Amino acid sequence: MKREELIEKISDKSKIWDMVVIGGGATGLGIALDAALRGYSVALFELDDFAKSTSSRSTKLVHGGVRYLQKGDVALVREALTERGRLRNNAPHLVKDQSFVIPNYTHLDNFIYTCGLTLYDILSWGGLSLGRSLFIPKRKTSRCLPTITKKGLKGGVIYHDGQFDDSRLAINLAQSCAENGGCPVNHMKVTGILHDENGKVAGVKVTDNESGTEYSVKAKSTINATGCFVDDIIKMDVPSSAKMVKPSQGVHLVFDKSFLNSDYALMIPKTSDGRVLFAVPWHNKVVVGTTDIVRDEPELEPVALEEEIEFILQTAGLYMVRKPERKDILSVFAGQRPLAAPKKEGKSTKEISRSHKIFVSDNNLITITGGKWTTYRKMAEDTVDKAINLSLIEPRKCTTKNFKIHGYKPNPDLKNHLYVYGSDMKLIEDIIKTNPDMARKIHPEYNYTHAEVVLAVRHEMARNVEDVLARRVRLLFIDAKAAKASARPVAETIAGELGYDSNWIENQTRTFEALSDQYIIN
Repeated sequence: MKREELIEKISDKSKIWDMVVIGGGATGLGIALDAALRGYSVALFELDDFAKSTSSRSTKLVHGGVRYLQKGDVALVREALTERGRLRNNAPHLVKDQSFVIPNYTHLDNFIYTCGLTLYDILSWGGLSLGRSLFIPKRKTSRCLPTITKKGLKGGVIYHDGQFDDSRLAINLAQSCAENGGCPVNHMKVTGILHDENGKVAGVKVTDNESGTEYSVKAKSTINATGCFVDDIIKMDVPSSAKMVKPSQGVHLVFDKSFLNSDYALMIPKTSDGRVLFAVPWHNKVVVGTTDIVRDEPELEPVALEEEIEFILQTAGLYMVRKPERKDILSVFAGQRPLAAPKKEGKSTKEISRSHKIFVSDNNLITITGGKWTTYRKMAEDTVDKAINLSLIEPRKCTTKNFKIHGYKPNPDLKNHLYVYGSDMKLIEDIIKTNPDMARKIHPEYNYTHAEVVLAVRHEMARNVEDVLARRVRLLFIDAKAAKASARPVAETIAGELGYDSNWIENQTRTFEALSDQYIIN
């Protein structure tokens, strides 16, 4: 996947693409891959980097949504559980089974959650179950979660969901798309919508953020999959359009694994804001979250509010013997959910449906919003089908249900930090064979090597330090101070690959250090 080669494809002014997708998060990449696999010509443009925003800032779960079951949204849970199983089958190098424990402090909760999660299991019929839920007594609950509060504990319930690396999956989707004839390009800003003589949408205007070169890309169908930013694109088509999305911010805190000290994840089913709270093992750390706070406007790089940080610390502290404090936070990251805006003012975000919605403008701009990572494939299928139903492209059947995503490798060795590369592990080994110096660690406390930086640049379209340290390797998200300290050596390796000079290295180092400060709690 070479960015230069993909840009050359979009330079053909005479070409009319079957589909253009705006947005390189989970939804957009899923749509582009679906279209490519059906044999359509498809180009995708991402303003920044793949999964820059919401899609790299999840709770790292591939799940059916226990909370949605509480609300009685059985259809959404069934759909999500089905897609969870497919994703595990199609990307086993990134999606693994994760056992969760709900600790209960009343006998009634033991009964309620055992029954509820049994229904959760039933809804995953069809060979897509990850394991059976069951009640466990107090002693076993304590063994599974040795760091939780024991006072008043009455038992617990084990259930099973999926856990994954979100931005790594996004990169693999982009690679899969490119390998099947698609043209996904990052760091390309859509600046306008093209219209034909009848006023119908006919493609997009884009500018390469690196070169400043402008392109007009004609297309039979145009998809707006920009998450929280869909309204910006809609207004390029119809300036008077009403808002479609209400951003909801979610924050996660990352701690040393000792705070959980278990391979089991903790699920707290009742919090003061009516949500659930998770503590999930991830890359040898533990991710704790999330929050749900309405924001007025979407942000590309949202910052955690003090009230969100304190909420997580206080809620986790009620359940953990060793109460986490600010000084224990290794990284804090915030993301914003693209929820469909409520029709009634004042409706809370927890009441807004998490199901996806597809809107079509009078000019045939197709916008998809809502949804979540787990259901990205189904969202993509529905969106491409919508373009077919509008007679914008010729009918072709979806083929993604059993498609093996780039890097596919069953039964990965989870003890090797390179497992997330799947079949691409060999590329890293080859880089080190060619240049043994690339086996150097980018930080002394972590196993990430400069060979991974080289791979990211050569094969994964990483263009700068943030692309590498935030979304190719996940150091910014697991230890922000270590990521900050790694900025310069990573910049030097990238510069060596792309032919950049010392000024670029200095610039990139300063830029990333400033970004890292937003992830560090003092």
